[in-house]
Amino acid sequence: MNNSDNRTQPLVEEFVRRFATQPTYVAIGPGRVNLIGEHTDYNDGYVLPVALKRDVRIVMRPRNDQHVRLYSLEYDEWFEFDLAQLAYNETILWSNYVQGMAWSLQESGLKLVGIDGVISGNVPRASGLSSSAALEVAMAKALLTASGQLAVLDGPQLAKAAQRAENQFVGVNSGIMDQFISVLGVENQALFIDCRSLAYQLVPFPENAALVIGNTKASRSLAGSAYNQRRQECESGVALLQAVLPGIQALRDVSSEQLEAHKALLSPVVYRRCRHVVGEDERVLQTVAALKQNNLAEVGRLMNASHESLRYDYEVSSEALDIMVDAMRSVPGCYGARLTGAGFGGCAVALVEPGAEQAIADAIFEKYPKATNIWPEVYTTRASTGARVETL
Repeated sequence: MNNSDNRTQPLVEEFVRRFATQPTYVAIGPGRVNLIGEHTDYNDGYVLPVALKRDVRIVMRPRNDQHVRLYSLEYDEWFEFDLAQLAYNETILWSNYVQGMAWSLQESGLKLVGIDGVISGNVPRASGLSSSAALEVAMAKALLTASGQLAVLDGPQLAKAAQRAENQFVGVNSGIMDQFISVLGVENQALFIDCRSLAYQLVPFPENAALVIGNTKASRSLAGSAYNQRRQECESGVALLQAVLPGIQALRDVSSEQLEAHKALLSPVVYRRCRHVVGEDERVLQTVAALKQNNLAEVGRLMNASHESLRYDYEVSSEALDIMVDAMRSVPGCYGARLTGAGFGGCAVALVEPGAEQAIADAIFEKYPKATNIWPEVYTTRASTGARVETL
């Protein structure tokens, strides 16, 4: 068996127990952490994520009809549906990501066949590490493999199909980054993505660095409404700036100098929102240049600056995230740390020297629970490989 680690074998055994036959494939969709470039994607900007070593796996066997039978290990529940009769399910929410993926692939004109499958994920849910995109991408790979069409869509096309599933079937207005990195991640590489053109470029992730991710486990109840509000604030900023900068379509077309020159047009709040996005796009480009030169001190400085901008200008940090980031930064060997994801909870990420991971985890476990009364989770990772299918 060509499974990439010891996560697949227990799922094979579960499949045999549930379906009384042997599975033939495992489809794998990784989660992601964004190194820098937050709230830039819906402003046509730049992002720099890496794929995680944590993923969603679907151990499966193709069927010769249109029926899909899935068992979720973590939820301990079944969901069955027919590919010709897809309908949003109000009670089993995870089912909408797999149904949405089937809907989106069929909307692309592909003829699918059903599968039997066992789903398991170790990407923490509701943490800002994109468990939803991991599930969508794993399901896409499973369905395409079952129907003998794995090579029909290239990486960007598959990512766009997964985004469409989330936007139009699930009803979450996400950008393209999560699906893109889940599909196109490469081991020991970050992925620089232009969210307007979808051009992308691999950027070497340095051998002399690792990532420590701290999960605040704090509620993200504000995230949805505040996310939509931030989008509106950015769009209103663009509309006002177009009066004096007629060529611009989005904040990615505005430089820091132009924004400062015309700040009087904007309310203080809208100005701060725009200042974050414009500055963040510039920080992403500077981070790519610093990574290519293996200048980790500069990458860390830019990550720190990103967090301060998200905290004070975009106002999407939280007390929990700030405490987590401060705990990470308190340890020698931490180059820099910032919140990652939409904010209001979820995770922070630190770029660290190899060997410093345990000391940073210890500092988090010592300081964070005292300040918040919440026990966090800590994960260590490097840039990992993207979605794939392995034969069992």
